[in-house]
Amino acid sequence: QPQLVESGGGLVQPGGSLRLSCAASGFTAPGLHLGVYTMNWFRQAPGKEREAVSCITGGGIVTNYADPLKGRFTISRDNAENTMYLQMNSLEPEDTAVYYCAARFRRCSKSVADMNYWGKGTQVTVSS
Repeated sequence: QPQLVESGGGLVQPGGSLRLSCAASGFTAPGLHLGVYTMNWFRQAPGKEREAVSCITGGGIVTNYADPLKGRFTISRDNAENTMYLQMNSLEPEDTAVYYCAARFRRCSKSVADMNYWGKGTQVTVSS
């Protein structure tokens, strides 16, 4: 059974950096290896809906969904290690949220409903 596990969250001061990781396992069905899935980061702030942050295809093509994050957040993946990352720099209090990793077959999407698999999330708190 495919699983996604996020790590790397925590408390950081404004202006600081964090690197989130998403470890994938169990993508072993014939024709359904991890490489055919896009990997996605979403986040959900208190009292708000879950929103798409960024997506990366198996071939490394990136789609960033939130303009305020461009230039501060960088998504990447290591297919050999079955791991995806989100490097977050210049963090702001508004970035406080639970960050979720998700996988979707073939195509990127910013829709929560389109994701095939989800991790349980990792809390990021930006505060002085």
